Amino acid sequence: MTVKIRELRPDDPSGTESVVRVRRAALPFMITTPAGLAYELTTAHPGKRYRVLVAETGEGLVVGTAELGLAYQSPEPGQSFVNTYVHPAHRGLGAGSALLRAAEGYLAAEGAVETYAWVLDEPAHRAFAERHGYRPSRSAHFLRLDLAAGPLPELPAVLPAGVELRPASAFAADPRPLFEADAAVSADEPGDVPVLLDDYEDWLSSVWNEPTLDRELTRVVLVDGVVAAFCAARTDGATRYGSAMTGTLRAFRGRGLAKLAKTDSLRRARAAGFTEAFTGNDAGNGPMLAVNEWFGYEICATETRFTKKQENGT
Repeated sequence: MTVKIRELRPDDPSGTESVVRVRRAALPFMITTPAGLAYELTTAHPGKRYRVLVAETGEGLVVGTAELGLAYQSPEPGQSFVNTYVHPAHRGLGAGSALLRAAEGYLAAEGAVETYAWVLDEPAHRAFAERHGYRPSRSAHFLRLDLAAGPLPELPAVLPAGVELRPASAFAADPRPLFEADAAVSADEPGDVPVLLDDYEDWLSSVWNEPTLDRELTRVVLVDGVVAAFCAARTDGATRYGSAMTGTLRAFRGRGLAKLAKTDSLRRARAAGFTEAFTGNDAGNGPMLAVNEWFGYEICATETRFTKKQENGT
């Protein structure tokens, strides 16, 4: 059976729903919604050159998809990414290879020097990446917490002097302090491709106004009125909750503030009816892995970042 590759448009509701269906089947640990996908396609930064491709059968059934673009927030030019997903029930049709060829051709034309891809740490997935010239690098874990069962940590009856807990929605009039905190914490995140968050307007578009961000469940810790730590929450609007970023600014570390923010967020998520919580950690981020283990999260899958030099690279 042959497959056809085409580009997804944001004004294609059945297409966005099909892509989300494939993503959820192939990688059920991430939070993805049709509204979030359509929003990203519409508002992505021009420098990202963001595209979503779909692989369809002759009958019009979407069996695979790929997201790709340039890592425009990296100070290293020419960095790019492609993540390919094929529905488990439709593997072996050549959809993954066709998607990857189309994606690499597009990225090369956009000046990509190196391409990275996250690949499930399973033999078939790793073999696919290696056959196409990709080589493994660092790994990261997906973690899951059953919110419907088991206890969650209690919040302290009284917060320490000068410490406050607030929702992100409290910053609706001026979210810049959250942007500055996100930029500071992101700069310390482990990774092969450095990230520089220095564009406030882009952050408003790609983070603050992203449809899956839940501003009530995103909790912020203030110390003497200054943002010290936060736990950013994304949801599918139904049962699935994900902590997109939990972090503490350097000057406030060692005081349990990230745990405080995440405890508050998780407890509120459960009270709101969410039953599953997901998060992700770099495999080398021991402190954050320990925090999530303390909450009761368990590793449910591992991804490895594979990289490949483009033909126009060095």
